[in-house]
Amino acid sequence: MTDLVAEISRRRTFAIISHPDAGKTTLTERILRAGGAIQLAGNVRAKGERRRTRSDWMGIERDRGISVVTSVMTFEYGGCVFNLLDTPGHEDFSEDTYRTLTAVDSAVMVIDAAKGIEERTRKLFEICRLRDIPIITFINKMDRESQDIFSLLDEISSSLALDVTPATWPVGRAAQFVGTYDIFNKRFLMEEELPQSDERIIQLGEELELVEAALPPFDRESFDAGHLTPVFFGSAMKEIGVTSLLDALAAFGPSPRAQETETRKVNADEEQMTALIFKIQANMDPNHRDRIAFARVCSGTLTRGMRVRHVRSGKQFALHTPQFFFARDRQLAEEAFAGDVVGIPNHGTLRIGDTLTEREDIRFTGVPHFAPEILRRVRLDDAMKAKKLRQALTELAEEGVVQLFRPQDGAAPIVGVVGTLQLDVLQARLQGEYGVSVGFDTTPFSLARWITGERGLLEKFIGANRAAIVDDLDGDPVFLSGSSFMMQRSIDANPELKFHAIKQIGIGLES
Repeated sequence: MTDLVAEISRRRTFAIISHPDAGKTTLTERILRAGGAIQLAGNVRAKGERRRTRSDWMGIERDRGISVVTSVMTFEYGGCVFNLLDTPGHEDFSEDTYRTLTAVDSAVMVIDAAKGIEERTRKLFEICRLRDIPIITFINKMDRESQDIFSLLDEISSSLALDVTPATWPVGRAAQFVGTYDIFNKRFLMEEELPQSDERIIQLGEELELVEAALPPFDRESFDAGHLTPVFFGSAMKEIGVTSLLDALAAFGPSPRAQETETRKVNADEEQMTALIFKIQANMDPNHRDRIAFARVCSGTLTRGMRVRHVRSGKQFALHTPQFFFARDRQLAEEAFAGDVVGIPNHGTLRIGDTLTEREDIRFTGVPHFAPEILRRVRLDDAMKAKKLRQALTELAEEGVVQLFRPQDGAAPIVGVVGTLQLDVLQARLQGEYGVSVGFDTTPFSLARWITGERGLLEKFIGANRAAIVDDLDGDPVFLSGSSFMMQRSIDANPELKFHAIKQIGIGLES
């Protein structure tokens, strides 16, 4: 029998977060290569060619050189099983990133050595802080011109209110950058050996004296609590510093943590299997029009063929073909443990935020829908494809690509997004995967709020505002307004109703 505790202790489930262009995608490639998950890093083949990475599989990602969906990749390294969740860097996909961060135990924060802390990085860090997720920092692009290293560390410390402790230190800068010195293990990790008289070695010695005098030593308890970040330096492009980062994740990266439910905490080493669906991805293989629900195993052991309870519906079903993902490849998961991320093929049964258990009737919390910031009506170019459009919009909304709202007055559907790039993705996927061509028209609405209250009062409000009422994917009523001022007027005029900006998926609403 498999030793459950030993297997769980080997798991390292982490996300990579960064501002766009900090080098996150290249670092992901190099980590996968170092872990043996891919043989050839694939970010840039030749000058002028667009980025084509192994983790960025969607056409629009390859065309634009950005990540717009979360990729999930599993590999073994240093005696540990790594589940790497590569999140979208673009802020228009912040909701997908937030959901992904509900499924990880730690995060690697990638910072451009020349640019330092950027706005997107700060926002993602704050999400990690809300969940007390331990952060490991990787300062990238040390082979290029960079800011002063001590200034960078001070910026991380001051702007993120986070203690910093260097785990490695760069030897040389920009074109003179040849590797790092491993402070934790007191050894050089360099492309070439340098004499003690080399200016870079002399500079290193002086800087390490300052580090020891001015910065705190690594403290595991402070790191686990999310208060201190070990800092690694390197160049993902030149594959410098990547192995040190992986070694650190194996050595002191947190193993699976307890997860909150509505009623209690679920510990990873509990015997009963529980899992949270945090992501849906359709058409990863266009030839088979598949639909994969990504589940974070939260406790126990998931085995192929086992019967599980789908808490939202109360129904049971068997896990016939759970899958692990290795970049673009996948294989059947015969067995998975707490911390692992598995893909579950399904035909629309599973939704984001769903809980799977062996028996217990519990629901995991913390998976949100935010009120969208942009609302657009969908304009269908070919009226004969109306039925196909309805199906496509429903499937893509279940996947979390957009939020879908159906007006109660029978008007054309409205989609809600955080940023305009989501509309580009929706348009491209409707055309490429469903053969449906659409455009978008502006609406008189700019704000959306879920509404709840006593049934009679709620029905009265809905009846008086029919043109501004839509139903979301779950059939919950949503009130749309043209401005913050008008929304506030409606809130003030209806104190007996609640207007919610956040909806906990599958659970309820928050003010």
